[in-house]
Amino acid sequence: MIHTYSGETISFDVQYKKRSAIGIYVDVYGNIEVHAPKGTPDIAVLFVIEEKWELIQQKVKENKERLLGPQVKQYEQGETFLYQGKAFSLNVQHDPQAKQDSVRMEGNELHVVVTQLEEEKIKQALKRFYYQQCKALVEKRMSVHQKHFKTKPRSIRITDSKTTWGTCDSGHRLTFNWRLAMAPPRVIDYVVVHEMCHMVHLNHDRSFWRLVGKLIPDYKEDEGWLARSSWKMTV
Repeated sequence: MIHTYSGETISFDVQYKKRSAIGIYVDVYGNIEVHAPKGTPDIAVLFVIEEKWELIQQKVKENKERLLGPQVKQYEQGETFLYQGKAFSLNVQHDPQAKQDSVRMEGNELHVVVTQLEEEKIKQALKRFYYQQCKALVEKRMSVHQKHFKTKPRSIRITDSKTTWGTCDSGHRLTFNWRLAMAPPRVIDYVVVHEMCHMVHLNHDRSFWRLVGKLIPDYKEDEGWLARSSWKMTV
């Protein structure tokens, strides 16, 4: 079925099933499927499509962009970078007299001051900023949750991992991915608790997930956010 609304046109498949309500699904390739109760008239399907129009368009756009892999950033005015789940615009300032390259947040902008106006200099300044912020955010959340654990971490490190958001070894040494600073606070909280729970249960067994669920009941939503958004958590 094809439908035009607000000057935009989309195509979608409708499947009629034994169910009580209309559901809309966007697959990993950006294809749209509508699952509707048997006998649902087309006008009812289109009403729901229009009601959810912006959310559908956003989901289609995100899924298609995700297929391209990690975002390639441009280190120039106006480019956006995530911090705690929100997008901040880049504001680059060239100051040859500055003591060192630096980054600060101001309003909805990340102000980057570099002694040399080079992409690599801007990129490295941003990475240092995220490393520092990630360590501060992780340590803050760990101090909040420590009351639930008898054991304390032996050490905390921030790393540049391509495969994990955090780890905990048998010696209770915890590591966290610096990109975690780009996630919303509740997602950071989940990853911190996840790794702290490994101080009690080193494997992902039932006891481990019960403990995680006790402390973060909606942790699957946080896992879902990471799965959907990791492609844009880049510098």
